[in-house]
Amino acid sequence: MDFLTDPELQANNMYCSQYSVNLLTYVMLLAAVGQLLLHKVGQTAYGRHMVPLGPTRMVPAKLAWLFLEVPSFLVPLILIMLSHSASSSLGQTLLLGTFCLHYFQRSFVYSFFTKGRPCPVGMVMVSGLFSSLNGFLQGHYLLHCAQFGEEWTSNVYFKTGLVLFYIGLAVNVHSDNILRNLRKPGEVVYRIPRGGLFEYVSGANYFGEILEWFGCALATWSLPMLSFALFSLCFLGTRAYYHHRFYQEKFNDYPMSRKALIPFIF
Repeated sequence: MDFLTDPELQANNMYCSQYSVNLLTYVMLLAAVGQLLLHKVGQTAYGRHMVPLGPTRMVPAKLAWLFLEVPSFLVPLILIMLSHSASSSLGQTLLLGTFCLHYFQRSFVYSFFTKGRPCPVGMVMVSGLFSSLNGFLQGHYLLHCAQFGEEWTSNVYFKTGLVLFYIGLAVNVHSDNILRNLRKPGEVVYRIPRGGLFEYVSGANYFGEILEWFGCALATWSLPMLSFALFSLCFLGTRAYYHHRFYQEKFNDYPMSRKALIPFIF
């Protein structure tokens, strides 16, 4: 695309480890495929679909979500602080304004107010490792490998991508708030979510997050971010499907017009 510089210039960046970027991108894509193939197993790891496999240590929900989300916020910030760049690049600005904004909200707002179930310690550790690797992948690529021309911020891909990201973020936060208010303190019950995008889909919060990452992928026009967006689609999309089926089986009065993830379609 015309807003990217010659790819050879990216490879010549002395701080860019193209091997690490390629490796982690392929791992992300393989994880997406694996999620599609093993989606039934993946649903049993935590939350309402969890199937205990014998005695296991559990982590309280607030602490669990903090531990598994915060690496995606801290790792890019550490990379920024260690960056040898004399001034903030467009990649750094985008990283701070989008990727880190999402994970700041997830780490220090969502985790604090969540009323979810405790999570198995193994799931928390695996998810924390995944978050660390993804935080490194996106942060390292944007800071040290991606190079954008001066006209990049005026490009339609950049503008459209950021609009989609912030719409998705608003949907995600609003939907999480609706779900959180379905429960009183100490309750572990399920009720039909109503309002916002929940009037159209069962996985409104998941739809918002998926939209965020595809918007970010469009704004950066990068394979690393696209690979994460595809993983999010496969992971959250299948979870939305199982949530939708759960609601239909549990509530006889569940709205027939609602779809699982995409309004009017699926």
